[in-house]
Amino acid sequence: MNSGKTITIKDIATALNIHHSTVSRALNNHPDVNKNTKILVKQMAKQLDYHPNLFARNLKTNRTNVIGVIVPEIKHFFFASIISGIEEVAHREGYALLLSQSNESYEREVINTEALASNRVAGLLVSISQTTKNDLHFKDLQKQGISLVFFDRVMPNFKASTVVVDDYNGAFMATEFLIKKGYKRIAHIGGSKNFMITKNRFKGYNDALKKYNILLDEELIYFGGFHEKNGNEGMQYLFGAVNKPDAVFAVNDPVAIGAYEAIKSRGLKIPDDIAIVGFSDNPVTALITPPLTTMKQPAYDMGKEAAELLFKHIKNKTHEIEKIVLGTYLIERSST
Repeated sequence: MNSGKTITIKDIATALNIHHSTVSRALNNHPDVNKNTKILVKQMAKQLDYHPNLFARNLKTNRTNVIGVIVPEIKHFFFASIISGIEEVAHREGYALLLSQSNESYEREVINTEALASNRVAGLLVSISQTTKNDLHFKDLQKQGISLVFFDRVMPNFKASTVVVDDYNGAFMATEFLIKKGYKRIAHIGGSKNFMITKNRFKGYNDALKKYNILLDEELIYFGGFHEKNGNEGMQYLFGAVNKPDAVFAVNDPVAIGAYEAIKSRGLKIPDDIAIVGFSDNPVTALITPPLTTMKQPAYDMGKEAAELLFKHIKNKTHEIEKIVLGTYLIERSST
């Protein structure tokens, strides 16, 4: 342990009789430094109680060892799991997270983006809000040289890397599952129309109907949002159909749970009167009665993949756009 003096790289170099640039490269695991030298340098750094001056390093690079994360909501398990995956990678890379939520507000998303940029984050991971209107705030980030990766809810036609799940095939499989179960009038409660998630899941649903020669009934389609209240509102709308549905495919689990509430409030039974399939595999879906059949999304893996992609951009200073698509699979429970 040192006696109050701030130990520097030059002190380690003096103790080992090597150049301070060699010490710097060794501490940063540079490939040009041999393994034995790295071991000696790290042992001496520990012996002298050396701590890197991150503030000085950040001033030099004009960036912090922090990445920003913006999600629509933190309270939902899906986004909490993504954040956990991001944090795992960030910790390994020696970075901390600055986390904010847009609370589904475009204006708040813009403010959060500007605040994170002013804090000189090294990069930003974003899942856009339900009300995001344009991409000007994200273009400003790129002009400042800040790396950017979108996950789950992505900005359409924006030149940045993305990590998403296979929404189309997941929706196709969910709808096909209901058809094979014998359901004939399968409704769909979708999310906000401007989202690729909404569009791709609706297309998967529609194409599954086409495959089995089931005509699309506009009365059985409702587009709202991604929350419980949207599922409840959607189900109330579907109750007004001339020929009511015998099954529902919901855009996500919160919407499915909202539909649950509406069905039960009418004194109807699930799945005897109406079957439901969700999308996400939120833990609560296994606890409600009856438990919800759903499409499993690898949320934690999505967070890890998005963070890995962001750090690739940060390290390589590359703007080569990549798109990672993760698979989904059905978890069958009693709601069908």
